[in-house]
Amino acid sequence: MLAALSAVMFLGGKETPSGYIKYVEFNVTKDALQNAVDLDIQTHDDDRHTDCVTVLAYLGAKYGGDFTKYKYSDMTAFADKIKNGETVENLTKDMKYFSYYSQAYGAALSGIVGNYEKETSKGTEKGYGLCWFSPIAKTFPYSCYDDFGAVRTYGYTRPHLGHDLMAAVGTPVTAVESGTVEIMGWNRYGGWRIGIRSADKKRYWYYAHLRQNRPFAENLKEGDRVCAGDVIGYVGRTGYSDTENTNGITESHLHLGLELVFDESQKESNNEIWIDVGAITSVVGQNQSEAVRNNETKEFTRKFKFSVNNDLQTGAAG
Repeated sequence: MLAALSAVMFLGGKETPSGYIKYVEFNVTKDALQNAVDLDIQTHDDDRHTDCVTVLAYLGAKYGGDFTKYKYSDMTAFADKIKNGETVENLTKDMKYFSYYSQAYGAALSGIVGNYEKETSKGTEKGYGLCWFSPIAKTFPYSCYDDFGAVRTYGYTRPHLGHDLMAAVGTPVTAVESGTVEIMGWNRYGGWRIGIRSADKKRYWYYAHLRQNRPFAENLKEGDRVCAGDVIGYVGRTGYSDTENTNGITESHLHLGLELVFDESQKESNNEIWIDVGAITSVVGQNQSEAVRNNETKEFTRKFKFSVNNDLQTGAAG
């Protein structure tokens, strides 16, 4: 097992001849991710802040990426050492793959926590905390069906590279993270779908099987910048058909996928890196964007504006 792990790390880490990561398994559990996010927020104002990516990279290197070994005491022990003056460099100097996990988990999670400014019913609020949102708008019921890696056979046999959120047709879908709309339109597998790229270009969020006839938020188009929590479309069951606008999926749901991109040549290739977002979806599920309905257009929009790092984003009260 250690030999296999070493081979994977060599192929995936800095030691690759081409110089960029080619393989990532994101096996961070929801408990580990939640604990890391909480620790990040709790220590933000401390002189020795412990950010979530660094502590998870430390644990990833410690466990060889196997988070079934996760112990909360390992996380707090690391945080205590940082608080008491030890440096990350010193604590990780003998960890061969810390750099790899730092890059891999940084690509997956950079920006999940940060400074924000948001509107509320009582005014504007500034804080430090979760900056990513649930992909399902507030008050709308949904359930998660985690079958990442399961077999799909439509078209050809392949693994399922996403996380399914079961919800009623027409449920507003919201952007998990701010970014730029790269793709909108029909795909025989994903049906009506939207692809959104993060500002740092490391993450490509894929929202698929959107609603028949009116899949997207009104006036949304490729090239638009959206804010985390903006309504971007509606849950449906389109796809599994060469005929555009076909409901080929049995149960309505949102397919949420996340591709990591370390080099642009990976973006659409035979070596794409899609990770399991089950843990991420669980953690950001506590941060839902409230949507309001326009009775004339029957469209939903977010109710309260939201901004990160003083960069006020779109999103206005309906």
